[in-house]
Amino acid sequence: MFGEIQRFLGSAWTDFQRCFAESLQTDIPLLDQVNQYLLAHGGKKLRPTFTLLVAQALRGRCDEQCVIDCAVATELLHTATLVHDDVADDSAIRRGVPTVTALYSPSSAVLIGDFWLSRAVDRINEHPDRRVLKVFSKCFGDLAEGEMLQLEKAARFDTTDADYRRIIYSKTTSFFEASMLSAAYSVGATEQEEEMVRRYAFHIGQSFQMMDDILDYSPELSIGKPTGQDLMEKKITLPLLCLFGKVPADVAQRIRERMSHPDTALVDEVFSLVQRYDALSDARSVLEAEIGQAVEAIAPVPASQAKDYLVELARMMAVRTS
Repeated sequence: MFGEIQRFLGSAWTDFQRCFAESLQTDIPLLDQVNQYLLAHGGKKLRPTFTLLVAQALRGRCDEQCVIDCAVATELLHTATLVHDDVADDSAIRRGVPTVTALYSPSSAVLIGDFWLSRAVDRINEHPDRRVLKVFSKCFGDLAEGEMLQLEKAARFDTTDADYRRIIYSKTTSFFEASMLSAAYSVGATEQEEEMVRRYAFHIGQSFQMMDDILDYSPELSIGKPTGQDLMEKKITLPLLCLFGKVPADVAQRIRERMSHPDTALVDEVFSLVQRYDALSDARSVLEAEIGQAVEAIAPVPASQAKDYLVELARMMAVRTS
């Protein structure tokens, strides 16, 4: 599907790829080597895809340089956060290949992430609408707040549904908002259109992270990622919250207490309870509601191929496998 969308975006996608690569050019061999490694093992570039599609859906074109710059900044910032996350988590593998942390060193990875961040700021610093810089700045602050709240809750094992939603908004959804609102600002969207985009981005971001959390409890899907990681990292996410809503209070409390020293036995027990109480069905119902709200948010947008792709991408959140 992504190949189809990229072909639809045509020259805008080609310009995005060119500007993205140009942003990373340097005359320092080691830095260039790491940059090329990250470029070779990049993901689907979902966020810049949203950036370009939103501009296309609202104004029928997405090849203006200010839109391209927002798409490039989005992917640069996203990659920078992943590189930094791998340092914080001491991760050795991402997308099936060694991380920069594992190949080089944590300090090198921090510097690489900082370099990508600086190049992202370069792309949006001269944007004619200063709200673009502001919305990206906001997502940085949200990310830090979300990480700290998650650490606090992981130490206390008292995450509520409201806590969970705030954490995933800060760590994931705010970035989707920045990627899409920057496109709306770039094409001179009306206030009504901006609100439609904001609502769509909000529910896309929430559903994206919810599905990621559901996958962590779904070993049968075998998507190449280890399952049970959230429990081992003391994170209470959507499937576990759904389980807590169905088991006796004393069982939920016992699980919370055991999360102070998680082990494979706890993972096995919780997975068994999730299956017995069909908690993943409840989690998927919550996910489907978010997706429905995303589709509803852009219903007033005039019919177009770009809008159809935005709807398809929303529905894909419930079936994605990576």
